Amino acid sequence: MSAEVTFVHLTDLHIGDQATDDHLFSNTAETLKTILAQVATIEPKPSFIVASGDLSNRGDPESYELLKQIMAATDLPVVYAIGNHDTREGFYAGMGIETPAADAPYFHDCVIAGVHIITLDSSTPDYIGGTIEDGQFEWLEGVLDTHADLPKLIVSHHPPALGDGPDLTHWRHIAYDHSVRLGEMLKGRNVLGILSGHIHHDRVSIWNGIPVVVGMGQHVATDILRNDILRMVRGSSFAIGTIRRSGLTVAFVPQPTDRAELNVYPLQMLLERAAAIPAAAE
Repeated sequence: MSAEVTFVHLTDLHIGDQATDDHLFSNTAETLKTILAQVATIEPKPSFIVASGDLSNRGDPESYELLKQIMAATDLPVVYAIGNHDTREGFYAGMGIETPAADAPYFHDCVIAGVHIITLDSSTPDYIGGTIEDGQFEWLEGVLDTHADLPKLIVSHHPPALGDGPDLTHWRHIAYDHSVRLGEMLKGRNVLGILSGHIHHDRVSIWNGIPVVVGMGQHVATDILRNDILRMVRGSSFAIGTIRRSGLTVAFVPQPTDRAELNVYPLQMLLERAAAIPAAAE
């Protein structure tokens, strides 16, 4: 790795068509175009872009085709992850990615600018929260041993669970037991940070000694001053990451907003939906 590497973190792009999607609360295509224009002005030029899931709002192939069209505005390599709003079938079809099976999880790794980027698929079909399948853990254990001399970034749409045990709002993160297993696996592996989204507000945590950087994303923002409801307001941001020999720095770039209320979800409704935990999360 060179002395300093710059990258961009996007998340929760939620690309779709507002005219036909009642659950799309902002013009995400225009927001992404605006942000990519800003990215083009960054100096020094970033080495890559990470887009950490919920690329589409509905998971339809057409939204991924639109995403590809918009992302053609940048010449930077883009590392994609998928999230709970994405569908594996729609992602593979719309992005033109070959896969042995249309429902296969999308996890992969690459090296860019001397940084080993490992991308997990924390999505679980028809479930809001995150899980990591046994086969993916087995793959991760092996891939962590590759490029041992390089610093690593982990990309996962859902952030790991931060608490000391399972909690009622488990839809916000990777299942607790899976988070514990992930934490054990990442110990001593030269992991600079984990890049995530899902919860729609900017947040940085130190988890088992690893920075976990969560982005607000490009769709809506969570009003974190309210914990009795899930209140969504107008807001978006992206982040600029800098990797130095001393570690990772992240600066958030909020977009102008009036913080107007866009939607409200009753907390009880979310708790009831979360009661049916899929077998993968148990």
